Amino acid sequence: MAPMFQQVGGKAYKEGLDNSIKLDAHFGQPHKKFRSIHVAGTNGKGSCSHTLAAILQAAGYRVGLYTSPHLVDFRERIRVDGVPVPQEYVVKFVEEERGFFEPLHPSFFELTTAMAMRYFADERVDVAVIEVGMGGRLDCTNIIKPCMGVITNIGMDHTQYLGDTLEKIAAEKAGIIKAGVPVVVGEVLPQTRPVFEAKAAEMKAPLLFAEELPLLEDAARGADGVWNYHTKDYGLLQGELQGLYQVKNTRTILAALSLMENAGLEVNADAVKKGFARVCEMTGLMGRWQVTGTEPKVVCDTGHNADGVRLVCEQLATERFRKLHVVWGMCADKDVPGILRLLPADAVYYFTQASVKRALPAQELMTQGVSVGLQGSCYADVPAAVQAALDVAAADDLVFIGGSSFVVADWLAAREKK
Repeated sequence: MAPMFQQVGGKAYKEGLDNSIKLDAHFGQPHKKFRSIHVAGTNGKGSCSHTLAAILQAAGYRVGLYTSPHLVDFRERIRVDGVPVPQEYVVKFVEEERGFFEPLHPSFFELTTAMAMRYFADERVDVAVIEVGMGGRLDCTNIIKPCMGVITNIGMDHTQYLGDTLEKIAAEKAGIIKAGVPVVVGEVLPQTRPVFEAKAAEMKAPLLFAEELPLLEDAARGADGVWNYHTKDYGLLQGELQGLYQVKNTRTILAALSLMENAGLEVNADAVKKGFARVCEMTGLMGRWQVTGTEPKVVCDTGHNADGVRLVCEQLATERFRKLHVVWGMCADKDVPGILRLLPADAVYYFTQASVKRALPAQELMTQGVSVGLQGSCYADVPAAVQAALDVAAADDLVFIGGSSFVVADWLAAREKK
């Protein structure tokens, strides 16, 4: 089977759309059989994709959702109305199509994307929310012509593939902008705004900057952590996703909703309210400031690059606890020293490594952590690290689990086995 980027990193990465175009042609261009919304960005694209899918489901549409990476089960990547693709479909697809795709030597993501498009067409979805895997311009999802595009934000991540400046990364993500197709940009920076404006002008694509639209009037967290969003078009929305960064995502989502009617999609206020309030139940979203235990409170979050970790640390600073315990693991291809310097120095650390080849060994991570003033011990795997934290944490302490999507994945998988 094709190697998975999430497991091995760069060895699994293939640049360009040649294989995707050949696979698409072989299956009869299935992406043309349904409308789609294309979502790119450094951070937030998962939350935005799932919430848009939940809203469209609540509006009565049959909705495909394609996201990555998965946390516990591969089938999470491909869903229809929140239900993962059946295992039997995956097995049959591989067995029946192996003779065609093996000579192409497709990447894991190329093959998975082709499977998703075929499945959505087979299931006759009305609309699919398609999340970019990495970048945009050369991402294999970029064969679609969506009814709208969404670019959540631009940050420094995957620089070895996308470029070493914000402008270069923005240019890659702006590559999803298609001729005449409206696009929403969530967060914009002085360095990235001209990139989006130039690409949109070149493609004659209507461009909205979410931060400039007065759609979100106020946001306040309730005692239960749920966000109360006062909006211009939908009144009060209660957001199930609890991270501080969800306020930024909500601005992006509201801007995208303002384009729905022109895209031929009818969404009323009740559907928007239901989608925001029940996104995890309706789409299976996990790992976004997810509370998995109380006394002590246990939280996991998939933030894994500098911008994501900075927001996680801001949120930790708002929490009330006696002592903070941090279970932390990272991929070796990230800016490890830079990210470690963002972490609170007054926490106890349980350095660990996820069960993927990309994981930085726990001992090496601890050595780098100690060099920037973080104190703790190292553990061979995530469940052992979490258990060590739980063994010493008091009821009014906080245990945080993160640093990598794969650390969160290992923790959620371990919980399922209990």
